[in-house]
Amino acid sequence: MFTLYYKPSCPFCQRVLQMADNLKVSFDLKDISEDESARLELIEKGGKQMVPFLVDTDKGVSMYESSDIIDYIRENKPATGEPVAAGKPRVHISDSVCESCEG
Repeated sequence: MFTLYYKPSCPFCQRVLQMADNLKVSFDLKDISEDESARLELIEKGGKQMVPFLVDTDKGVSMYESSDIIDYIRENKPATGEPVAAGKPRVHISDSVCESCEG
């Protein structure tokens, strides 16, 4: 099971969440900006108050850095039989939509 410590306002967290959505991977989400116990838990497990932070409880793996997290979930996502999304996630800043998302 994947647990992700995050802040909704963090663009790196949003990148991880978007890729997880593309890959159909779900997380137990812990918002450290709203939940003091989650923030303290993050510091206990990771040693610092930095997000995103992934914990794979099944394999005993934990890591920071959005790129590393995305690579890890690509390689270790549960098998669903659905095709894996390729490329970088599409993250929109503001209300604009890129041409590739309109289609």
